[in-house]
This record gives sequence, structure tokens and C-alpha cells, in this order.
Amino acid sequence: MNLLAVGTLAFDSVQTPYGKRDDVLGGSASFVSVAASYFCNVRMVGVIGADFPKAHLDFFHSRHIDTSGVSVLEGKTFRWRGRYEQNLNVAHTLETQLNVLSEFRPELPPNYRDSELVFLGNIDPDLQISVLEQIKAPRFVACDTMNYWIESERYRPRLHKALERVDLLCINDGEARLLSGEQNLVKAAILIRKLGPKNLVVKRGEHGALLFTPDGIFAVPAFPLEHVVDPTGAGDSFAGGLMGLLAQKGTFDSKTLRQAMVMGSVLASFAVEDFSLDRVRRLTTAEISERFGQYKLLTEFSAEDALAWR
Repeated sequence: MNLLAVGTLAFDSVQTPYGKRDDVLGGSASFVSVAASYFCNVRMVGVIGADFPKAHLDFFHSRHIDTSGVSVLEGKTFRWRGRYEQNLNVAHTLETQLNVLSEFRPELPPNYRDSELVFLGNIDPDLQISVLEQIKAPRFVACDTMNYWIESERYRPRLHKALERVDLLCINDGEARLLSGEQNLVKAAILIRKLGPKNLVVKRGEHGALLFTPDGIFAVPAFPLEHVVDPTGAGDSFAGGLMGLLAQKGTFDSKTLRQAMVMGSVLASFAVEDFSLDRVRRLTTAEISERFGQYKLLTEFSAEDALAWR
């Protein structure tokens, strides 16, 4: 099953306690697509400027990512500059240049319109809806959003309209509290799922992620790492791993969603080990399988022994 991934392609300039990189490949569509490409074919939708290097497109093609849905406009590609302090959970945005992203109006190629699995990255809710209106019969739709769209009096009603058409919403804990108006994440999930998404993923940074489905709650830890270099693409790599596994399996029940949560955490754990997509770029399927197995050992325990005192 193909995955349609819609989002941003960007140049990131990032400074962390472990180094600094300028104008490296970034953007939600980049991280989601590359992470998912280890499990399925990906159809990418986004916009770039004339300054976007062919080498980046060649890299996407080497990962069997179809870029015919990427528009090329005159002007400069979207740019983001940010800094992380010792607490890598908090990103300080220093500069944002929308450039050609401000003109982004996604128009799907004809061969994209039969996509069954869709991930809508963090973009204008109107654009998210416009993408869905171009797809014939999607089987499973997931999306991301952010505080800007949630807080805006103009965009919040449109975001609610988009959420009515979504099967899974993937946001962080701060966004979940903001969207629901509820501090307790369990209560927040109940309110958010009433907006439309049957399933909700709440990302919690170094504390892992929570999955809320009609069948209950599932928690997955973040993988313990000795060295975390750059967390910029962690959330989008998580989404790419999750959606990629769903595409590979072709099913969307709670059991598969739980497996996909773990795989998302696996891909996120690799993404933070280097700047930009550099670690994921050299990733092997053997490494993915090994770390997935390590996750199983990380969370495995014997219920029988724990209840022996009874």
C-alpha cells in the first residue's frame, strides 16, 4: 500500500549543545517520507523553490519516494532556524522564512488520487482539507497540527472541520492540552476524540508516546540513548515509521496500531542521533529490526511473577 505524505520541505539551520548545521535538509514531508520509505512506497506532496538542490531530490528517489507531487516555484525554499539548550525538549525558533510555502496550493497528480493511506503534515487546515477532497476513497487518514492553528480564532474552526475527516491525530502533549482545554491527558484524549479522530497519538518527547483508541490506552517509552544530537525531526520520523508500518501491514486495528507506535519510536530514536536526516540516510533494515527487538526486551515482563504474592 502506498503512503501519500503531505507537508513541508525545508532548509533547517540548527544549533544544539552538540554542534551546529546550516541549511540542511528538513521539513515534515522530508522526515515522514524517508522514515516511511523503509516500509512502503511513498508519494510526496510539498513545495520547493528554485534553490532546492537536485541532490536532495536524488536522495528521495534513491529511497523510492515519488516526488511528482512536489511543486517547484520561483523563489526560495522554506527556511527555519532554531536553537536547543541543554534541555533538548524545547526548541527556540530564531527565524522562519515561509518563502514559496506561502504560495503552496497542493494539486495532486492523477496517479496520487487513488491513495489509500494519507498523512497530512502540519500545514494550514484548509490545505489539509483540499488534499482530502482530491483523493477518491482514502482508507486511513492521519494528520498533525500545531499550536498556531489551534490558538487562531481564524483557523481553529477550520481545523475542527479537518479533524472530522481524520482517523488518527498525532500531536504532542502541549498541543493536546491546548486543543482540549484539559490538563489531564486522559481527559484531553476523550474530548479530542469527540472532534472526529477515533485514534489519538500524544507524543511526549523523551517520555515516549501514548496511543488512545476505542480499545484502550497504550504507552510506548522513548528508547534510552546515550547520545542525542538533534531532536528536530523526531516527531515527523515517529509519524513516518508509524504510517510506514501501517502501509506495509494494510490493516489499522488496535493491535497493528500498537506495533506501529513502537516502530515510530524506533525511527524517531535513530533520527535524533545526528543532524538533519543524516542518521536515517545511512540506516539499514537490519538496524531497524535489531532496535525493534530491543524495544520488546525493554518493555517485556512476566505478569505471573509479579502476581506471585497473591
